[in-house]
Formats: sequence, structure tokens, C-alpha cells
Amino acid sequence: MAPPAPRNETHGLPYWELVLMVACLMAMNAAAIDIFIPALQDIGKALDVGDANQRQFVITAYLLGFGLGQIAYGPLSDRFGRRPLLLFGIAVYVIAAGIATFSSSFTMLLIMRLIQGLGAAATRVIAISVVRDCFGGRRMASVMSLVMMVFMAVPVLAPNIGQGIMLFGSWREIFVIVALFGAGVGIWSALRLPETLAPENRRELTGKRVAEAFKIVLSNRVAFGYTIATAMIFGVLFGFINQAEQIYTGAYGLGPYFTLVFSATAIFMAIASFANSRLVERFGMRRLSHGALIVFMATAALHLLVAWLSGGAAPLWFFIPVMTFNFCIFGFIGTNFNALAMDPLGHVAGTASSVLGFMQTFGGGLIGAFLGYLYDGTLIPLIAGFIVLSALSTLCVFLAEGRLFDAKYDDVTGPQRKSAEAGAAE
Repeated sequence: MAPPAPRNETHGLPYWELVLMVACLMAMNAAAIDIFIPALQDIGKALDVGDANQRQFVITAYLLGFGLGQIAYGPLSDRFGRRPLLLFGIAVYVIAAGIATFSSSFTMLLIMRLIQGLGAAATRVIAISVVRDCFGGRRMASVMSLVMMVFMAVPVLAPNIGQGIMLFGSWREIFVIVALFGAGVGIWSALRLPETLAPENRRELTGKRVAEAFKIVLSNRVAFGYTIATAMIFGVLFGFINQAEQIYTGAYGLGPYFTLVFSATAIFMAIASFANSRLVERFGMRRLSHGALIVFMATAALHLLVAWLSGGAAPLWFFIPVMTFNFCIFGFIGTNFNALAMDPLGHVAGTASSVLGFMQTFGGGLIGAFLGYLYDGTLIPLIAGFIVLSALSTLCVFLAEGRLFDAKYDDVTGPQRKSAEAGAAE
């Protein structure tokens, strides 16, 4: 763990508890996605879904609600504080999961998943806002890496928990477990999480003030560029998640054991996030994330070549380590990109978190849904998508920064950065 933060920096909450609580808030979203991956086939059979690719909509509907909901929570949390909006969102998440248990049609299930995502959006916006309320610069990136390390334990456990429930019950019981997990995190937050929004940072909830906050977010070149870059790279992750069950059970014939392989990938992503938390304060967010993005793209290009030469899918002995390595590299990209996007926007952290979260999650969800729906029994569309999206992400970063790998501005934002750039030019 990083050195403990002062109590005034964490609003009186122990540093370890703040990190763990934020991680669990973020993990509610991973739980609502990854735990259902082993159940998609059974959901399709139970609710008469003929097209195998349409089963992916169980994931997509949640992601769309999750993305859309973030637009509202940011401005509201900047006005009324973090706690009320967080507890409201968790309540919606839990209730929607409970109702989804009784779904009698695929349409009803998708509606409940959309509503559940709308509630879960509060957890993402508030979690990021709380971290930004307390920390900045490389310190924020370090904390977010620790959060992501704990958060990544959920993709390790969730698919296997889902598979275990399916052995003794049905997909309906999975919704019960998700609701109970959400309720537990909600009670903990209600009892322990302090209000982190400083009184001087509260913003009036008027159309003009909200528009001003949105303008601040969208007109900041660095924040906007990294947001679009993150949406592209999240599209990679969501595309893989949408196809995971079909790839492992269809292309490679692993059956119910595929969750073990899926979990192994998540373990290495968690290790990478921990490594990032230790390295980012030494090397900087830009050097780590930019280098990781280039390596990700090069590895995907190699994977595509091998898959093409192998008739559409690389041998399993090649696929598993290469895919694991690629998503290990992912651990150095997403967290740092989020921190870089949020760092110049501390004075409007709630609105910034909602706007950036909407663009990243909703945009990434749509991209991932499109990429996932291209599944044709081979890995060619998916890996080609990896290359295209990582290339576009690199372009966005370059346009935002005008350069790559420059870490000297990692702890300098806004007017200070403009002054530093002007001094360097002279």
C-alpha cells in the first residue's frame, strides 16, 4: 500500500478504509457485469432468445444505463453533496436487481438491467469524485491504482461465483446475490463515508451553472482528449467481455471451465494496477500509460497475424498468455487516463466525473457492443478492433498533449501548465 494519507486529507476516515470502500463501490459495477457472463446462455434459453449474439444485450443494457445515468449525478452531487446521491443510486441498483429476479421476458429483463445501470452510475461518479475531493496529481493516480487492484478482484471471483450458482440454481439467484452485495456496500457507506465535498465547492443547480460546468469540462483539451481515448480503450474491454463466453465455449470449447481462464486474466490486471500504484509516482502517469498503449497495440497486431495464419483463432496455448499480457498492459492505461482526465477539473469534480464517465462508459459501451456483435466464430473482428481502437486512442492522446511520454506536467494543471509551457517556449 502507498503511505497513509493524513486524516484531514481523507476527511477523518482511515486511508485503508477509504480505498477499500471506493473500490467496493466501483466493484458493484464489475459484479453486475462479470457475474452474468456464465449465465448468458441459460438466460437466452429461459427467455427464448434465438440469436446467440443478442444474449450480449444483457451486458449492453446495463452499460447503457450506467453511462446515461452519470450525466445527472455529477451536477446533483456538486449541489447536494456526495452522500445523498450515492445512497439513492445504490437503492435503485438493489431494487432493480430484485425485480429482475422475476423477469418473465427478455424485454423485461433488459429494462431492469437498464434501470440497474442507471442506479449504479451514482457509484462510479461519486467514487471518482470522492477520490478527486481528497487527492490530486500522481497521488490521485496512485490511489486509483490501489482502488483498481481491489476492484479487479471482482472479475476474478464473480464469473466463478456465477458459475457456482448456476450449478445449484439458476440465473435468477444471481440477481439475488448482486442485490445483497449492493445492499451491504450501501449500509457500509451510509454508516462510514463522510461528506467529502467542501462547502466552497458546492455549485448552484441552475441551467446556467450546469452549462458552465459542462463547458469547463468539454473545453479542456487535455481532459477531453483523454476522455475520448479512454472511451476507445474501454470499447476494447467491453467488446471482449461481450464475446468472452462465446469465445471460450465456442471457439475453444472450454465449457463451464472457461471462468477459470477468464479469472486468470483478471488476476494479472489486478497485479498490473498494483504495480502502477507503485511506479506512477516515480515515472509519471504519461510515461507509463503512453508506453503501455503502444505495447498494447503492437501485441494486438502480433495476435491478429497469428490468428489469421491459424484460420481465425490462434492456438489456445498462444491465445491465453497473449490475451492475459494485453489486459495486464491495460492496467497501466485505464487508471492513468482517468486520472489525467480528472486532474485539471478538481473545482468541478462531480460534474467532471459525470461528463467524463458518460462519454467513457456510454461511448465505450456502444463501441464494445458493436465490436461484440461482430463475432463470427473467429477472433479476427475482435483483435482487429483492438488495433483500430488503440490506434485511435493514441491519436486522441497526441492531439490532447501535442506530444507523448512527457511526464513534466503530471502534477501541473490549468493556468500553471500554460505558464510552464510559455516559459519553456521562451
